[in-house]
Amino acid sequence: MNNDIPFSLALGGFTFLLVAIWGGPFVEILRRLKIGKNIREGMPDEHYKKKGTPTMGGILILLPVLAIAFGLNLANLLNEGLTGQSIMIPLSVLVGYGLLGAYDDWEGIQTSRGNIGEGISPRFKFGAQLLLAAIVLYLMNSFDIAFSNQVLIPLIPEPIDLPPVLWIVTGVFLIVGMSNAVNLIDGLDGLAGIITASAYIAYGLISALQGQTFITQFCFIMVGACFGFLWYNANPAQLFMGDTGSLALGAALATVAIMTGQWFLLPLIAILPVSAALSVVIQVAYFKWSGGQRIFLKAPIHHHFEELGWSETQVVQRFWLVGILAAMVGVSLALL
Repeated sequence: MNNDIPFSLALGGFTFLLVAIWGGPFVEILRRLKIGKNIREGMPDEHYKKKGTPTMGGILILLPVLAIAFGLNLANLLNEGLTGQSIMIPLSVLVGYGLLGAYDDWEGIQTSRGNIGEGISPRFKFGAQLLLAAIVLYLMNSFDIAFSNQVLIPLIPEPIDLPPVLWIVTGVFLIVGMSNAVNLIDGLDGLAGIITASAYIAYGLISALQGQTFITQFCFIMVGACFGFLWYNANPAQLFMGDTGSLALGAALATVAIMTGQWFLLPLIAILPVSAALSVVIQVAYFKWSGGQRIFLKAPIHHHFEELGWSETQVVQRFWLVGILAAMVGVSLALL
């Protein structure tokens, strides 16, 4: 057995304990500061009872991940050059998108602006996402990180080389797209955390089989942090991750997929966030084309199933089953 896997699993367990232990005081701090969630209009009726639930819970995930991952790899970062420094790429993405999400969350809970719950402008948010992703992909290309300008495709034994410009554009699309996709799937208690944890497990196994030790550690640390967060986010949620968590989790997941060369499988491994994003695009496009008609009862797609009569718990559990199966199939395809 690859020695990276037992150690990385242990790291995940330790991260879970750390998040679960300090999560209680953290939730209480957010309550006292009145950092609560605003519920936008048009949501299913049951969601309005969640108004005021502490948000910006992504901080509960990000800080332990940063502390553990950076602490473990400090010696390698200083002494072993680019191999050790590869951990800095997903960590930097996590920080950059986490800060952007925190800014959006903070603006969304302010009452003095008269636009409660709106956050920062979509144009600014999208532009910042594009800029952050472009910088990351440019640096990965410049430092010749593993699988730079390459993609692995099932049944094809060797990586396929891509023109640097095409690889960067594709990578930017994946990072920004997955960041927003996880943000859209984050609409039910426990859903985003459990779905992204399943995807990180898949890429943790893939990177372990490739011998990318630092990526394997990062993935399972993320799994432990997501599970720790779910301790407080399970229905009925005591805490929401907000954009602070969802933007960061999605962007870092896409970054890991790119660094393993297995980004071709990302839409399968993360099939539910992708489905949520596609449902919104289809709904909006059809609404405009048809002059006001809708395909889904409500988008993103998890709200469609709520409108059909599924309970919130049923949606989360059934989506989780689909997410686990998709991750399993994705790992199996990566081995072909």
